[in-house]
Amino acid sequence: MTEDTDLTLPRPPVVAIRHAKPRDLPELNQMIAALALHHGDASAMTAETLERDLFGPAPWIQALVADAGEGLIGYAILVPLYRAQEGKRGMDLHHLFVRDGQRGNGIGQHLVDRARQIARASGCDFLSVSAATGNVAAHRFYENMDFVPRPVTGMRYLQAIA
Repeated sequence: MTEDTDLTLPRPPVVAIRHAKPRDLPELNQMIAALALHHGDASAMTAETLERDLFGPAPWIQALVADAGEGLIGYAILVPLYRAQEGKRGMDLHHLFVRDGQRGNGIGQHLVDRARQIARASGCDFLSVSAATGNVAAHRFYENMDFVPRPVTGMRYLQAIA
């Protein structure tokens, strides 16, 4: 797992939080790989897969990017959720990433705020996010953003469909 450096770069004067565009795919793919590496995982994501899932005939995800004008410095991926027993729609903040050196400059907060706006505009009742058990910094960040921790109940199972 990679660690953050102590480097803090100056915050760019203007950072636009916007929906990803096809031209963002290479940088977005690189940041997804950086987040995977941060968690000790390998990324199998490709720009082609991102293009299919963001801009294809049946878009599966939404991606927000933090655009500093000279490049992207963060992203968030949103995936729809549903709680059938409650009849409630939700959005999962599946990924949230800010480049090393830009963390602590408020970029993550702006991405979360925009994700909330999108969820609200989509008729969602909730926004959810998860963080690894030992990721105390992420826990503090989300709790400071008014997310309420919920206990994990049970196992999640996976079956490959081929």
